[in-house]
Amino acid sequence: MKEPMKGRMDDKLDGIATFVQVVEAGSFAVAAERLNLTRSAVGKIIARLEARLGTRLLQRTTRAQNLTEDGQAYYDCCVRALAELDAAEVMLEGGRQQPRGRLRVSLPIAFGHLCAAPVLMELARQHPGLSVDMSFSDRRVDLIEEGFDLALRIGELRDSSSLSARRLGLQYMSIGASPAYIARHGMPTQLHELEAHATIAYSRAGVAAPWDMRDDAGHTTRVRIQPQLSTDDVQMIATAAIAGFGLARMPSWLLARYVKTGELVTVKGRCSQAPQDIHVVWPTTRYMPSKTRFAIDALVAAIPALLDD
Repeated sequence: MKEPMKGRMDDKLDGIATFVQVVEAGSFAVAAERLNLTRSAVGKIIARLEARLGTRLLQRTTRAQNLTEDGQAYYDCCVRALAELDAAEVMLEGGRQQPRGRLRVSLPIAFGHLCAAPVLMELARQHPGLSVDMSFSDRRVDLIEEGFDLALRIGELRDSSSLSARRLGLQYMSIGASPAYIARHGMPTQLHELEAHATIAYSRAGVAAPWDMRDDAGHTTRVRIQPQLSTDDVQMIATAAIAGFGLARMPSWLLARYVKTGELVTVKGRCSQAPQDIHVVWPTTRYMPSKTRFAIDALVAAIPALLDD
């Protein structure tokens, strides 16, 4: 009895997609995690594929895996075939009104939680067929290598022909403090007066970032600070300021949230030397899936207003 055509085709496609993922992940274990399979299941799929083709595709040792000559040729063909299938699906999807499928997004921690995540949750609420997977990290992820559809980036973009981007706005920095702290220590009115105050600093690897400030005339001054508290978490800086630990420099959009609640007051507004660009970035592709397009449009519509404070 002949095997149904659909069954044979499904087996081929499953093997191809798994093979490509193994090659691009660099290991069976990483590929298994991305595919939500066990390592042994991935190994069996590759073994069946090699048996069907009658050739070894991957040369495996205890420390590494490499494509054989046949494996490299087959991989190149598989990538082209999958790209054509993706393009065909996207073209068909273009006529749909509703975004569907899984959207993986990488977000910076504080900005992601407070600004971007609510936009993406509302998008998911409006479109039940859309599954949004949000990953929060201040690490700059490799979208293609790690399988993300979108990412938000704060700061200078590194040139990459593999990524596209849309600018969402500018992040300014401001200085705030709790009303109780200001009542005890007074409100500084000149930049040099900041040096006499307790401060909370942003730090990386134990090194506090300097406060390069812009005065009313547009000149830049480096304020010398001796922070009692320092952290690499922007939200923690705001929390410590609310607790009265001193002056804190933080993104203006974050300070504005607590000024509205009365938990903080503005000491110096938009006083950083240079604001930072905020972009949404995605892997460059000839055809953009509707799930990606809808998410980009939602972020472009909502984020700029959040940065106006």
